[in-house]
Amino acid sequence: MYFFLIKIYFVSINNFKVNLEKKDMAIRFDNKVAIVTGAGGGIGKEHALELAKRGAKVVVNDLGGNVDGSGASDAANEVVELIKSEGGEAISNGASVTDLDAVKAMVNETMEEWGRIDILVNNAGILRDKSFHKVTLEDFNLVMDVHFQGSLNCTHTIYPIMREQEYGRIIFTSSASGVYGNFGQTNYGSAKMAMIGLMNTLKLEGQNKNIFTNSITPVAYTRMTEGLIPEDFGKNLSSEFITPAVIYLASEEAPNGVIIAAGAGVFSRILIHETMGVSLGMGEDMTPENIHANWDKISDMTEARALQNGGEQTLKFFEVINK
Repeated sequence: MYFFLIKIYFVSINNFKVNLEKKDMAIRFDNKVAIVTGAGGGIGKEHALELAKRGAKVVVNDLGGNVDGSGASDAANEVVELIKSEGGEAISNGASVTDLDAVKAMVNETMEEWGRIDILVNNAGILRDKSFHKVTLEDFNLVMDVHFQGSLNCTHTIYPIMREQEYGRIIFTSSASGVYGNFGQTNYGSAKMAMIGLMNTLKLEGQNKNIFTNSITPVAYTRMTEGLIPEDFGKNLSSEFITPAVIYLASEEAPNGVIIAAGAGVFSRILIHETMGVSLGMGEDMTPENIHANWDKISDMTEARALQNGGEQTLKFFEVINK
């Protein structure tokens, strides 16, 4: 991962006061079952621990591999033991999310153990960063397989269960590298943006069954970013600073179809907007030269909208034509 960091001065966050709306009601997950992939360390571990602390029964999934996806370990077992030591309920699973049969076995084991699955946090991931002209297709496809295909395998397997129980919360771990781009991460960025496309349709298809699908774009100092983010900078980017967003999106109070950016205790919403555009007509004025001539008007964000589905774009086109 390549980071171009503008010099940022972190003021003393403890002394930084903001007028915040606060709720006394605690978010709980009693009688809820959650699967968290990639939960053997980093932000996935923090998600699993907090879900368990708030009453959820948690499947801690992690192959336990290295950052590049090689190897394996018993990292998931260690997190399970920690949850149990604090009075929670959890089981470990070492399946690779790229192995559909292993994912199905994980889901079957969860259903046999607890009889339902309410929350899926797709968090498993690896890095194989290289600029596009240097990356091999093997490395490109492997990153796509773990991040996107792995998330798809888990989501597609669990989705019928959520439909039948008429409840579910699905969370994708996307990235600013997908939404905005990041040098050296064409594979990672492609996989992360693919999740947003999947989310945008699942939010529509699942809503009538109370299945809400959302995404986060986290910035955290983990083993995946160690050596890429300066250590003194990274101390403000603890993994635990991401988890409140996941807990909110996993809750009954969650919105549907949103992207939350999280890092350093800051939470913001990412929205994709489309300008109103300019009608060039359907005759001789509809030329590439006139697109160039009207580019500033086409790009004008004054009346830009955050569209909720593809059909709204078509309706907007006719609205512009009829102005």
